[in-house]
Amino acid sequence: MKTIVHKADSRGFANHGWLQANHSFSFANYFNQEKMQFGALRVLNDDIIAPKMGFGTHPHNNMEIITIPLSGSLKHRDSMHNEWQTIEAGEVQIMSAGKGLQHSEINGSDKAYLSLFQIWVIPNKTDVVPRYGQKYYNADDRKNKLQTLVTSIDENHEGSLKIHQDAIISRIDLDKDKSFDYKLKSNSHGVYVMNIHGTVTVETNELQTRDAIGVSQTDNFKISANEDSELLLIEVPMI
Repeated sequence: MKTIVHKADSRGFANHGWLQANHSFSFANYFNQEKMQFGALRVLNDDIIAPKMGFGTHPHNNMEIITIPLSGSLKHRDSMHNEWQTIEAGEVQIMSAGKGLQHSEINGSDKAYLSLFQIWVIPNKTDVVPRYGQKYYNADDRKNKLQTLVTSIDENHEGSLKIHQDAIISRIDLDKDKSFDYKLKSNSHGVYVMNIHGTVTVETNELQTRDAIGVSQTDNFKISANEDSELLLIEVPMI
């Protein structure tokens, strides 16, 4: 088993006033040669966006983009849609940029801050027709069990959003003293585990809130909750 631990305070940080951004991997003005990606996982940004503020229209291509609001409301508009799409906490949004599109994202509230994760996954197909999707996931369905959010478009997995990569994105909320054995899809895959909140032990590594660990070269690993905890798991090919 190979592991790499990324402590919360080791992430890149940018304070733009309206945006407080933590970067698990090199992004924008943050560059760390040791943190370029984890397999096909290229970006994991942990953002807090001020009321009514956001990202103006900008382009993307050949990237799978997944957004998970943790609290607040996100408004999204892209070149596939003329109208604004609203994504609430509890929902997940996917966007396959493919051969190219433009989009903008803003905090949909004029009072509350917006907290979200934005994930970029390198696709296994390029120049595809852009596509969009969003779906609500009930938190009760991940209580001490894995809830699958996103899978490959090539797989017949009901209930998940689809991207162009052999990846699995999931969440689990573990009660204190509960544990979970995660089984990887293959030994060519790795899993990046972000501890959203709480304290857990992954094998022998203790993770506090917003600490993360990448696990690869194994068939399975164990997660144990030292207190009530919420986790995000991103399984990707180790390209």
